[in-house]
Amino acid sequence: MVKKEIGNKGAEGPSDGELQSVMLDRVKELLLESGNCAQTSFAILNEEFNLGGEQILKALTPFPGIALRGETCGAVIGSLMALGLVYGRDDLQDWKGYIGSLPSARRFCQQFEEENGGTTCSAILHEKLGRHYDLADKVQALEYASAGGPEACSEVVASAITIAFKALAKKSKFSD
Repeated sequence: MVKKEIGNKGAEGPSDGELQSVMLDRVKELLLESGNCAQTSFAILNEEFNLGGEQILKALTPFPGIALRGETCGAVIGSLMALGLVYGRDDLQDWKGYIGSLPSARRFCQQFEEENGGTTCSAILHEKLGRHYDLADKVQALEYASAGGPEACSEVVASAITIAFKALAKKSKFSD
């Protein structure tokens, strides 16, 4: 677990660079096994914060790029799912809970966009690899792989997890 590897860093916690460095190896391992950025991001956060989201992990199966269409990055979706489990509401009539969940999600999206050039797979791949790849197309998927796509996406997933990790750690510090 990442929290054990980083240890107690006091009130400020570990830097983003320290977190991302420790997470990158775990992300590469899981992403290679699963081929799924949505499940990888959620699985690591679920494990780190004991979120109890096993059913969500299964539900995230078709979410990378929203079914490989170049839409919302799966790492964004998986991370937002983790944030929702911690910051979200249980009662659909709890408007205060709904409104209260949005600041952490919006901060996550803003920071992710700043670090990765957008929140869609299409924009991220263009930023990181210089062009968009249709990952549902076998030829373009192979081109993506040979252009370093899996490595670039590992860094993107690590970025997402790092941002979400900080928000979840902040909330869990106040919930303990």
